[in-house]
Amino acid sequence: MGRILSIDYGQKRVGFAVTDELQICAHALETVHVADAFVFLKNYILKENVETIVVGEPKTMNNTNSDAARFIEPFVNRLRKEMKDINIVRFDERFTSRMAFQTLLDAGVNRKTRANKALLDKISATIILQSYLQHKELTIKN
Repeated sequence: MGRILSIDYGQKRVGFAVTDELQICAHALETVHVADAFVFLKNYILKENVETIVVGEPKTMNNTNSDAARFIEPFVNRLRKEMKDINIVRFDERFTSRMAFQTLLDAGVNRKTRANKALLDKISATIILQSYLQHKELTIKN
């Protein structure tokens, strides 16, 4: 069984999270500059067995694509074109940035650390992945 990797794609940074090999839990992996995202991803996939990539899909409250979707689509299209052996899944990422910030608040993280956007991106990717795992588990049970 391969790992599941998630991506929180932003205009400046890309957060990555990954599961263990048994696909039980998600943990933060890395945040890289958007220009380095594809190279990071390719290098990671060369080292680890990744069977699925979950890419956050930014939606509005009325379930339409948000403005950020136009930045993500070219990346997703390139993923599908270059990584044909890996399942590419889009998954709703609404509120993940807020949830990531709240996680830091709840953990008592100081203001300076909370201002670290790279940390927020990794946590957001982790939340996307954990939500995907829960959704997948519910789908299998039903």
